[in-house]
Amino acid sequence: MGLYALPGPVVRRKTRVLLLALLAGVLGVAAALVAPAPARAAESTLGAAAAQSGRYFGVAVAANRLSDSTYATIAAREFNSVTAENEMKIDATEPQRGQFNFSGADRVYNWAVQNGKEVRGHTLAWHSQQPGWMQSLSGSALRQAMIDHINGVMNHYKGRIAQWDVVNEAFADGSSGARRDSNLQRTGNDWIEAAFRAARAADPSAKLCYNDYNVENWTWAKTQAMYSMVRDFKQRGVPIDCVGFQSHFNSGSPYNSNFRTTLQNFAALGVDVAVTELDIQGASASTYANVVNDCLAVPRCLGVTVWGVRDSDSWRADQTPLLFNNDGSKKAAYTAVLDALNGGSTTPPADGGTIKGVASGRCLDVPNSGTADGTQVQLWDCHSGTNQQWTYTAAGELRGYGDKCLDAAGTGNGAKVQIYSCWGGDNQRWRLNSDGSVVGVQSGLCLDAAGTGNGTLVQLYSCSSGTNQRWSRT
Repeated sequence: MGLYALPGPVVRRKTRVLLLALLAGVLGVAAALVAPAPARAAESTLGAAAAQSGRYFGVAVAANRLSDSTYATIAAREFNSVTAENEMKIDATEPQRGQFNFSGADRVYNWAVQNGKEVRGHTLAWHSQQPGWMQSLSGSALRQAMIDHINGVMNHYKGRIAQWDVVNEAFADGSSGARRDSNLQRTGNDWIEAAFRAARAADPSAKLCYNDYNVENWTWAKTQAMYSMVRDFKQRGVPIDCVGFQSHFNSGSPYNSNFRTTLQNFAALGVDVAVTELDIQGASASTYANVVNDCLAVPRCLGVTVWGVRDSDSWRADQTPLLFNNDGSKKAAYTAVLDALNGGSTTPPADGGTIKGVASGRCLDVPNSGTADGTQVQLWDCHSGTNQQWTYTAAGELRGYGDKCLDAAGTGNGAKVQIYSCWGGDNQRWRLNSDGSVVGVQSGLCLDAAGTGNGTLVQLYSCSSGTNQRWSRT
């Protein structure tokens, strides 16, 4: 993880409660939708719940925040694994060539050990956050400096670090499947192999991981390129023990249900897998639960690490992506994760059914039972098919198929209303009003049907008193 925004392959455009919205009054049902009683937790903290299955639930910790009592209390209570956010990176540990400084790294490490937590090391070889002296090197001099750095850091922590992210983010973004053009790559295509061999020699007891982002979706070229490298390494005996999936899910790189397939396929190569830097734009409770359940479903998944404690501690604070609010209170996503780790409920409470247009008598429908992101919804004769089943969640989403959300593709009159993978954005949140109108939180416009016949497309439009903008639940 760097100090920059993570680009996604495509750029496009948050909470358990005891009582859901009064959907009865909103959509014409006789009774309000009350959430079912939450599953009784076997353990009351994330780390303890994860430990039941032999896994960890960890957090990235910044040394300068440990003096914040709320921050330190949550980190100590909830997690059983720690990753140093920046303190073990190259610029922090070797600011001058051959002169190592472990003050920040040791502060995080010692705090973690004193609080009974294992430590993940992050990261040894990376194109980013290199000190100036390293940036000025090239060729064989840079290769030797990389190996010397690995030796220096790993020798300091020898036998004390559970996993090391040996190499971080070596593949290019986009659809090329190529290596990233970095100074390390320009030392020769074998630089990653050289780093892993040096790391094994420096500390044979540590698990050695390759770590990257935008590699969670099995269909993406970057994922396939990483898979090919790991397969090659295993076939040739290059010492690699695990693969880390950063899992910075956002609108440009949304969670996809094939993440479990990705984890399973890598594990089948004979490596462990881990979710190493999890944060989710909008902190969707269901998406958090899905990620945890994906890990739980793969025996070789070591655990999950979230990248920060509270939203205010996040490198993406404006996207409110973490399990705790700025004041340290727990979000619905926290409860969803805890329930999943305890084997209980894995999604926020909700209730499903069809949504019928008052003017047309026809139902909100996904054409041809399609599931592709961007499919515009329509009116169609009501039936019991899953493509007409909508679940209103505590987060204000209208979900179809479990993981697709009713989504506004814009904020103006005529904007397409479609299905899209749920990611927690305001364009996927809806306010259900007592007059039967359904209003987009982002746009303030109403769900609108421009006609009454089968196939009439549904859009956003300025709210009026028309029956073409009123909906009932059946």
